[in-house]
Amino acid sequence: MLERSVRRGSTGLIMRPQELLLLLMLRWAGAQMEDPAFPHLGDSSQPLLRACPWRCSCPRDDTVDCAGLGLSVFPDNITKAARHLSLQNNQLQELPYNELSRLSGLRTLDLHSNLISSEGLPDEAFESLTQLEHFYVAHNKLSVAPQFLPPSLRVADLAANEVVEIFPLTFGEKPELRSVYLHNNRLNNTGLPPTTFLGSEAITTLSLSSNQLSYLPPSLPSSLERLHLQNNLISKVPRGALSLQTRLRELYLQHNQLTDSGLDATTFSKLSSLEYLDLSHNQLTAVPEGLPGTLTILHLGRNCIQQVEAVRLHRARGLRYLLLQHNELGASALPAGTLRPLRALHTLHLYGNRLERVPPALPRHLKALVMPHNRVAVLGARDLVSARALAELNLAYNRLASARVHPGAFRRLRALRSLDLAGNQLSRLPEGLPPSLRSLKLQRNQLRALEPELLAGLNKLQELSLAHNRLRVGDIEPGTWHELQALQVLDLSHNELSFVPPDLPEALEELHLQANRISHVGPEAFLSTPHLRALFLRANRLHMTSIAAEAFLGLAHLRVVDTAENPEQVLVQLPPKNRGALTPKG
Repeated sequence: MLERSVRRGSTGLIMRPQELLLLLMLRWAGAQMEDPAFPHLGDSSQPLLRACPWRCSCPRDDTVDCAGLGLSVFPDNITKAARHLSLQNNQLQELPYNELSRLSGLRTLDLHSNLISSEGLPDEAFESLTQLEHFYVAHNKLSVAPQFLPPSLRVADLAANEVVEIFPLTFGEKPELRSVYLHNNRLNNTGLPPTTFLGSEAITTLSLSSNQLSYLPPSLPSSLERLHLQNNLISKVPRGALSLQTRLRELYLQHNQLTDSGLDATTFSKLSSLEYLDLSHNQLTAVPEGLPGTLTILHLGRNCIQQVEAVRLHRARGLRYLLLQHNELGASALPAGTLRPLRALHTLHLYGNRLERVPPALPRHLKALVMPHNRVAVLGARDLVSARALAELNLAYNRLASARVHPGAFRRLRALRSLDLAGNQLSRLPEGLPPSLRSLKLQRNQLRALEPELLAGLNKLQELSLAHNRLRVGDIEPGTWHELQALQVLDLSHNELSFVPPDLPEALEELHLQANRISHVGPEAFLSTPHLRALFLRANRLHMTSIAAEAFLGLAHLRVVDTAENPEQVLVQLPPKNRGALTPKG
């Protein structure tokens, strides 16, 4: 009976019960050998059963990730099929030649942030890595670069080591090489021979910043688009050193020792694609000659420039950002017409010079004029008339007094959104403020009065800073806040207010009243400001019961009340619905 119930096998023969049981067991074992859940079974050559080093992860057949495991020994059992090997953030000191050379199919080798010395990185191993494209060995202990890297290389990162020498075949003869990072090493010009990049004419990014180079290296690849040489000891750019780099778009030479004699009229003239040139933090006394017409950003801050000659800028007509902060520009440093050819100029930075007037004849499309910490004492009716497109004007920390600011100085700036006059000697608000203003900063002046007529029409103003003046509540005329319908932030800190000013703008969200003389806050103090979110009353003369219990009724959005540094800890009574979200300070 049992034999009749047994189904036929694939041969058509009748199978006995013992044979059937054996066949079923074999099929079950085979199924498990194909199941990734049973890696201990089956042929080790099966792709799904590849070996993965202990503690590492192998998310794909060609990827081995052993990063951040604190390894001090190169992991064994890495599959020869690996194409991407990650060993960064470990404590490896050396790589065994036999293990590394076996992985001939590697395309990415990441050794970033280990303790590998030059002695621990066998040159011979790279001869086997004929497909290597990305090599990362930054933040290690290399004293010299590998003598040979494979021709297949595309990206090489040796930054933040102690490299003093590069060899001809480290980066030479690499037709696919695109990016080389050598910043934060100890390279001088002797360790970087003229043949360093010979035969590698596809490099677009080269970083040699924070080394010990004394002059611009010769024989740089003509394919360069970005060249980083900042934080070196460069005092000279040899004639012709940049004559072939017609694709260069970004050149960083800041924080060097460049002088006028270290540059000449041809230094930059052949750079027909240059857009960004940073020469800040050097020792230049003049704007360099031969600036290309493609230049968009010119950074000359922190030099010793005393005068800007128009002829030095006449070719750079496409310049949009000119940064001249912290130089020695005096009263006659920018003669009329000097900047007029720069028709595309968007931003002019003149912070921290010795200028006594706003530069005359500013470019008509200028959007931002930033010149705090100068000696500007006069603002005439026509000083800004040519720059009617200004959106930002910063004249903070100059020597402007109200009597020497013409009533029409700002009147024609119909696009002005931000005006910073902090740190001057103004005793009253300027006249003729444009209705387009969003931000007005007048802190650290000598204001003694606020007149509604001078704020009339500023119905777009969102931020007003009047901190560190001499204002008293009686100096704020009735109706002062009436037209400031959009005002959200008002800073009246460090004045002489004895109570909260009445009739504050309805849109107000943030009110700074710290460091005044306020001793009492009445129940009607904030009736006009239902949208108030933050209130700062620190360092006043408040006592425990100085704030009326009804003061915060109706302030549904109030989240912060700062009453610290008063004579006594202040009792803040909040409406019940606010208590869960509000954070009283002090």
